Amino acid sequence: MTAMPIYMDNNSTTRTDPRVVEAMLPYFTEHYGNAASRNHPFGWEAESAVDDAREHIAAIIGASAKEVIFTSGATESNNLAIKGVAGMYKKKGNHIVTQATEHKAVLDTCKRLERDGYQVTYLPVDKFGQVHPEQVAEALTEKTILVSIMAANNEIGTLQPIREIGKLCKSKGVLFHTDAVQAVGKIPLDVEDMGIDLLSLTGHKIYGPKGVGALYVRKKDPRVRLEAQIDGGGHERGMRSGTLAVPLIVGLGKACQIARAEMSQEIERTFRLRERLRTGIMSKLPESYLNGHPTERLPGNANISFAYVEGEGLMMGIKAVAVSSGSACTSASLEPSYVLRALGVGDELAHSSIRFGLGRFNTEADVDFVVDLVVNEVTRLREMSPLYEMVQQGIDIKKIEWAHH
Repeated sequence: MTAMPIYMDNNSTTRTDPRVVEAMLPYFTEHYGNAASRNHPFGWEAESAVDDAREHIAAIIGASAKEVIFTSGATESNNLAIKGVAGMYKKKGNHIVTQATEHKAVLDTCKRLERDGYQVTYLPVDKFGQVHPEQVAEALTEKTILVSIMAANNEIGTLQPIREIGKLCKSKGVLFHTDAVQAVGKIPLDVEDMGIDLLSLTGHKIYGPKGVGALYVRKKDPRVRLEAQIDGGGHERGMRSGTLAVPLIVGLGKACQIARAEMSQEIERTFRLRERLRTGIMSKLPESYLNGHPTERLPGNANISFAYVEGEGLMMGIKAVAVSSGSACTSASLEPSYVLRALGVGDELAHSSIRFGLGRFNTEADVDFVVDLVVNEVTRLREMSPLYEMVQQGIDIKKIEWAHH
């Protein structure tokens, strides 16, 4: 018997791992010093815990601890990276390159810079949601100061060719930022090997606490400099002032340590669960489509559209499962997902898409329950659909002339 409701929305947030909670607890009550207090043991203890966390975070991306800057989460990390570069390098140029399916934290930051007179190129993606290095190469000008391309998409799970794009940026002397929120801890990343200069990550996508994130800022070849977005006591190498959230930082460090140690088993396990879910659903439901890249995708993500089904109705019918339709961050609007639109998915199908995000705490029993539930519900809704009935009869509904009133 699986517990209800079943959680399959791990791309939007994850449960904090009990081992992470355990590591954090003492820093609320016993070890409560301020990491910036240099003149007594309470401060030293806090600082040493923060240093340990920095090491664990650096290790999971192949960086050095001195290159890790703490933030309140990935939205702030993205803002600091993009606005920070724009401010610091504006004498060199005012052009930024990104792509259409980035998270809003990147897109909206770029839109803000456009209002301030910067030029931004938004590259289109192919039908699998990928950007190609040649597109990036063609977009670069003498004025380009930054390329920002996410490592893995939050809605469709598609992985981008980060290494190739990083190498290209290196060869042209342009800084390269990646929003790696969905990728850190889920797939191997190495900032040296991939030519990454700035990398955003957050705690709550990797079984750590909400409200804490980090930005990797390269220290040499090249040394990246950022204009601070928050002014104050000059914490975090002057890039991000504010008293460090020691308990949260300890939690982020522990989450990275666990993710690094368990990554290879975790990749294999979530991939197996996802394939069980995907094949279970798609083999029993004709006219169901996987969105995103068939193979170059996050191991735990399956985004599936169901033709001839209304998305809202389907979500209601499967409310025993926590999933998202469109993206959790933008679901307040009834617009179909801009990510699916960018892939060329039609509005009807985009509206009927469900994102299943599998994670560390999902089981085979969860998957089998969800497969049965989704298959039964889609079948039930289709039986009520006159369009589906016509399709069953072999009528090509694209050719029908609908009467306009």
